[in-house]
Amino acid sequence: MTFNDLKINPKICEALKKQGIIEPTKVQEKVIPTIRSGKDTIIQSKTGTGKTLAFLLPLFERIKKIEVTQALIIAPTRELALQISKVATNLKDVTNIDSVIICGGVDFERQRDKLKRHPQLIIGTPGRLLDHLSRKAIDLSKVNKVVIDEADELLKLGFIEDVENLITATANDRQLILCSATIPERIKSLANQFMYKPQIIFVEPEKMTLDNIKQSVIKVKTNDKLQKLCEILESDPPYLAMIFCAKKEETTWLSIELAQRGFEVDALNGDLTQQQRNFVLKKFREAKLQLLVTTDIAARGLDIEGVTHVISFDIPPTPTDYIHRIGRTGRAGQSGTAITFVTDQEIDKLRNIEIAIRKNFNLGSKKISPQNKNSSVKNNSNQNKPSQQKKTFKTQNKKSIKQKDRRQEIKKPRRK
Repeated sequence: MTFNDLKINPKICEALKKQGIIEPTKVQEKVIPTIRSGKDTIIQSKTGTGKTLAFLLPLFERIKKIEVTQALIIAPTRELALQISKVATNLKDVTNIDSVIICGGVDFERQRDKLKRHPQLIIGTPGRLLDHLSRKAIDLSKVNKVVIDEADELLKLGFIEDVENLITATANDRQLILCSATIPERIKSLANQFMYKPQIIFVEPEKMTLDNIKQSVIKVKTNDKLQKLCEILESDPPYLAMIFCAKKEETTWLSIELAQRGFEVDALNGDLTQQQRNFVLKKFREAKLQLLVTTDIAARGLDIEGVTHVISFDIPPTPTDYIHRIGRTGRAGQSGTAITFVTDQEIDKLRNIEIAIRKNFNLGSKKISPQNKNSSVKNNSNQNKPSQQKKTFKTQNKKSIKQKDRRQEIKKPRRK
């Protein structure tokens, strides 16, 4: 099937083709006709399945070319809002749809000025949207198309009541589109409250998504994590690596520790301004940073080419978070490496992950001892000697010559 078969505007099809997007994904095949029909829609699908285009393309068709705000997309994080905005902006020339992104970290008055031109589409995060709404800087009364993206993440971050207030401010005859990787009871309640006979579309993720990611777990004491991380980075230098921590403060501490040991590293967390976030991400995308230490704020909504390693310095709180984290590598058919640190106290969380992904890391119940505290336990190893466990990762990414040259230049940093 092609986008032409889905009766997408030929000009849009040509624009997508220039971006290398030829065939629709499964979720796009199922969702586009449903949203086009005007029905309320619940889309249950994992990240990376093409949901953004799935709801944007039919929305563009239904938005009138008049200076009235008619569509609203609510995202849990600035990064995801920026990702959606980028897709919308790339199609602006052929759709003539004016969109504005409204999220924190950007000057309020500058956003107010952009809203004065009455964009047809607004993309934003709940807090800043409500801020503009309370100051009457934004009018949602004519909005009759609303998308709630990553609803389960909005719930986890405590934004569901804000989302309800925003929905209430829109037109009564609105079409509501709810996207979520999981549908917990609170999300079902929101759907029952605001949706009319919603069409439920479930797209099971392809089983191949994790097959090209080499997953391993290292059992380690909390105080030994930094030492073990440095050993991994020196023995198996990544091209680009994302290192996930549980807390914002920890990302700052860890990035400083790694920088002092000679690594090209920076931190990304919710305390940074939008300008600071953009600067850090730009450096990472351009491979001017080798390591990005971050919270789960970067686990969704970011599509960064060339990430070869994902390391969970702190084990993810849920199996869904685990899948989102490791999904940052092994993208577009390339191979990747995912390493997770786990302490004795976190074994239960690991078991939940194993059940969810149907994989056994074979850690057993053996306690950590001084002799093996630095040993990594890999899913297909036989407890070999530490020297035999160190294997160099040979990336399969077919990137540009310039990027290949940079990769070849990466050397083991000097330890102080």
